[in-house]
Amino acid sequence: MKAPIQPSAVTPGRPGSGRYPTSPLGVAEPGIATGRDVAWEPLVDYRRNGVSETTIHGAVAWASGDRIVHSFGGNVLCYGRSMMKPFMLKVFAEELEPELDWPQRAIAVASHNGDTEHVATAQSILTRGEWGLMQTPLDVPLVQFGRQVRRPRRWYHTCSGEHAALLRGCRLKGWERVGYTLPSHPLFGAYLDVLRRTLGADWSPLRVARDGCGLPTVSNTVDELARLYAGLAARRDEDWIWEAMVRHPDLVGGFNRLDSTILKAGEGQVLAKEGADGLLGLAVVHPDFPEGLGVVIKIAHGWDPRATWYVARGVLGVLGLELRNPYPLHRQKAFLVPGVVPPDRLAALEAIPTWDEWDPDDDRWEDPAAPYGLRSP
Repeated sequence: MKAPIQPSAVTPGRPGSGRYPTSPLGVAEPGIATGRDVAWEPLVDYRRNGVSETTIHGAVAWASGDRIVHSFGGNVLCYGRSMMKPFMLKVFAEELEPELDWPQRAIAVASHNGDTEHVATAQSILTRGEWGLMQTPLDVPLVQFGRQVRRPRRWYHTCSGEHAALLRGCRLKGWERVGYTLPSHPLFGAYLDVLRRTLGADWSPLRVARDGCGLPTVSNTVDELARLYAGLAARRDEDWIWEAMVRHPDLVGGFNRLDSTILKAGEGQVLAKEGADGLLGLAVVHPDFPEGLGVVIKIAHGWDPRATWYVARGVLGVLGLELRNPYPLHRQKAFLVPGVVPPDRLAALEAIPTWDEWDPDDDRWEDPAAPYGLRSP
């Protein structure tokens, strides 16, 4: 006997129907461009013996103060997600300063790998009796070496340090901690006020969504995100956030993470923060930009540390800051598209190779004089 069919919560007329897609092709919403509508531009081109095999599309925005210095790939609307943690923690910067040590401050703005050091530092922000208040999803470490089978835990989640710090901050402000992840909580309104310091008192997000960790994430254009990161550089001395990230870069991300690597290479002049899906924010202290420089890279297809790394190396390189190349491609070479930097810095970009020296035997078939560019065996 067949089991009775249970009613679906998303069928027409049911409570979830208003939030459920009605067509696999998607429905256009006025004022919101979907990914297929955006004029994405190529950013990185992977070639094998001169033939493109993979092209990475995206958008890049440069801002200084309230001015857009350079925009390439369209002023895309996206969610800032974890790239916005430095702004979320500004809500509690004053209250947490005397409460947290430098490692705890760094893990508060981190999207960490879930290593032992990350978990221990995040846990230390709360008393053991408060751990049950934290609402990050169950997860396993982001990067695991060898064969490690671990039971999912909330502390392994990449955002556990942020959640612990937000709970500590709510207690210090006297705010209710139950419901701290909801848009109706005072935390969210205070966070929007932080963004309005840069974007204007009349600014409001076009959309608010639930992030992967459960907190609200707001939609911003890439240009807006670049302006926000320019403000981080200009106001770096107003609180502890910049210094905490620079002091403990490996707590911000972890082993071989792009933002941690940039923080170390920048020697205090660059703040870097990755964000899902496919975002990197750079706040740069540079004499050519006395109002602070913000650069945001958005990869169209989502999280791609290698491609983002190549673009970031080019961007930082034309500013006189050296970032190593990512681990080499296998028999491919990466090439940057000129539009990732302003036109007046193109000559500097052309002097930055996107590859390291390699064994020529790896490419020994290449011979332009032979048919099809191949060398006869």
